Amino acid sequence: MSQDSKPQDAALHTPTVSFPSVKRNDPDALARSYTFHSVDLIEVASSAKDKGKARKPAIEGKWMLGVDEAGRGPVLGPQVYGIAFCRVEYSEELRSHGFADSKTLKDFEREQLLEVIINDAKNVHYACTVMSAHDISRGMLRRTPYNLNAQSHDVTIKLIKDVIDRGYNITQAFIDTVGIAADYQRKLEHLFPAVTFVVTSKADAIYPIVSAASIVAKVTRDHFLEAWPILSSASVQVHDDGEVEEARNVFGSGYPSDPKTVAWLEQNVHPVFGYPNIVRFSWQTVKTILDKKAAKVQWVDEPATIQKYFSVDAETDAPGQKQYGAWKDFGLSSVSAF
Repeated sequence: MSQDSKPQDAALHTPTVSFPSVKRNDPDALARSYTFHSVDLIEVASSAKDKGKARKPAIEGKWMLGVDEAGRGPVLGPQVYGIAFCRVEYSEELRSHGFADSKTLKDFEREQLLEVIINDAKNVHYACTVMSAHDISRGMLRRTPYNLNAQSHDVTIKLIKDVIDRGYNITQAFIDTVGIAADYQRKLEHLFPAVTFVVTSKADAIYPIVSAASIVAKVTRDHFLEAWPILSSASVQVHDDGEVEEARNVFGSGYPSDPKTVAWLEQNVHPVFGYPNIVRFSWQTVKTILDKKAAKVQWVDEPATIQKYFSVDAETDAPGQKQYGAWKDFGLSSVSAF
């Protein structure tokens, strides 16, 4: 799709392919992190010239790779890391298709460009990792926090390693930075010394291959949210005045600064269970709502020693009513007469 041939009306566009990076037919997968590759290891091995030797078959040519993400800031849904890779000489062809920062494109334009990638499987490959809201929160709420930058670095490194393991000779990689660009670039160069890295902010607006990765990530995340059972089962909301509102508009953008998102969180909190796994419990917005609306829980910092458990608590028991801790827990009391 050239820049001059972009469609004028979104209503005229209906996706002509399914997006396999979204596991619509596996609801359980929507609650956990997973990685999708457009090129499977088995497929690569079967196409290698020497099938007998290669666990890592060598793919002809020099390849370049781009990495970008979607959904870092929202309180709802996953963060998705996308990569795209092609032969170095194919870079200008990508540019001619009109790849640009996915944030500047309309939904249907992003979908069309992902269709270009899917249909051009001979020249462009892609992969993505869907980092579930549950796994993001679990890492950030650990005793020693596994922060989002560290999680993002590890996912990116794993995606690059997966591509190299599939036999692609990656000579160039362009990364949209997470954290300090120079530090991140040194880390990647140490891990992959044969690859020339460029790590910078706004890489998706500069390099077509990063733009392609950005589109993979953004379209996957958008369709992931649409496939989420709770949201897809309430795909529309009918207001009192008869106006119909799509589910995506019901919960807003998903960002904690969006009043619609906050309203959705306020209205859908459960006093005991909080929220489904689509919500990031580690975000302050969620913590605040849970503190305000959920049932209060008192956690014991240090369990009592076994000796104290079977001894009288002189501090908390009223005079004449002293009890052992075990008696309290089991609801026991002394009986002097029957």
